[in-house]
Amino acid sequence: MSSIWLDSCEIGERECLRGDIEVDTAVIGAGMAGILTAHALQNCGRQVAVLEASRIASGQTRNTTAKITIQHGLIYHKLLSRFGKQTAADYAEVNQCAIDEYRRIIERENIDCDFEEKCSYIYSQNSESLKKERRAALELKLPAEFVRDIPVNIPCCGAIKFKNQAQFNPMKFIRAVSEHLTIYENTAVRAVKGSVLITNRGNVRAKNIVFACHYPFVNFPGLYFARMHQERSYVIALEYAKPVDGMIMGDEIGTYSVRNYGKLLLFGGEGHRTGENTDGGCYERLRAKASELFPGSREVAHWSAQDCITADGVPYIGRYSSGKPNWYVASGFGKWGMTCSMVSAMILRDMICGVKNKYAYMFTPSRFSAKDVPQIAFESGHAVKGLTRQIFSVPSEAVSAIKPGHGGVVSLRGRKSGVYKDESGKIHAVDIRCPHLGCQLEWNPDELSWDCPCHGSRFDFNGNLLDNPAQNNLNHKK
Repeated sequence: MSSIWLDSCEIGERECLRGDIEVDTAVIGAGMAGILTAHALQNCGRQVAVLEASRIASGQTRNTTAKITIQHGLIYHKLLSRFGKQTAADYAEVNQCAIDEYRRIIERENIDCDFEEKCSYIYSQNSESLKKERRAALELKLPAEFVRDIPVNIPCCGAIKFKNQAQFNPMKFIRAVSEHLTIYENTAVRAVKGSVLITNRGNVRAKNIVFACHYPFVNFPGLYFARMHQERSYVIALEYAKPVDGMIMGDEIGTYSVRNYGKLLLFGGEGHRTGENTDGGCYERLRAKASELFPGSREVAHWSAQDCITADGVPYIGRYSSGKPNWYVASGFGKWGMTCSMVSAMILRDMICGVKNKYAYMFTPSRFSAKDVPQIAFESGHAVKGLTRQIFSVPSEAVSAIKPGHGGVVSLRGRKSGVYKDESGKIHAVDIRCPHLGCQLEWNPDELSWDCPCHGSRFDFNGNLLDNPAQNNLNHKK
């Protein structure tokens, strides 16, 4: 399973770190947020090193649908009611600045990344939600309008349409932007102690440290594991599908995402909280719906993505915690990682360079409101559920009951284990406890992976780490 972005663009390998170094700023993660932050800081004269556990853009960046937009779901009514008019207006303005900055970089550096201006649509089955968002857009004077029909035959009550948004090929863009940056691949940060990053290849001392690794993996301070959860969604690329004019996305569970890339149509959906897909069938349901909406089309690729969701729906961008003034974080982008990556780069650049940024206040990770308590309690409940499942639940299957090509939690030699049986009948057994905080992992049959329902870490069937916040592979069972 690889995305069309990965297949359309090859990025040359970089060397790993070879021994200890000292820099002004160390950025953890060579995805879009990390690369853009490093690019912005280097342009301000800062000495920057990017540390990547695998390859450039090997995480969520290569799996995005690559929409750059200020329209992040039906968000503006929620921002108005929760934070007030000024914050809601500033949120729209800073994300528009992000779109403009992408355009400036692409033009200035002459980057061929298939950047296109498109209209964006958020559709809904809830007419009241659409009315509220329309009123919010009018109050904030946003480039939005209500439309009854969307450019694809999906039943809905209408949509909010934003003009002059954008889409692009993220791999072509990141290849160009990263060309002149100092990046160490296959260099995994294992721990951060004060101003020192401890990696598997040597130590890095830095005046400033940026966590741009999708999910912050240092639990204390910060407590990000208690304030975010992760969700997965699935995409198939279709040829011979009737093109759509614009970028379309639904606002509720069970809705779909649609955009074109050249002659291909990207059709996404079937989202769920990470660790809650034990029955599988996400790709099959997506393919069935694609056949209905786009008859005669043919699948050429499929892949999945993972998104961090904050308690209030606004990203965490700023100082990691009050007790770590030289640590910074960019996380919790929801499903809008491309736009929020640029927002992060602009805010963190200014903070590290000592420049006041008028938008930083709304993204500060230290924010907390009584309105967040129910969501934080809900996330804590998920973690407790995952932990108690590990302690008290009894495996319902024996290894002999696992069919070839399937996996499950079983009793193996008297101990609870995660087992995948490959098509040849070979057993792949791993410790079923997530090394992050000990929650019991669940089998994801669509992706042949072990997923954590508490905080979203993922591992392949051999126990190799796929997604953080966990930092280690699973132990093998013999």
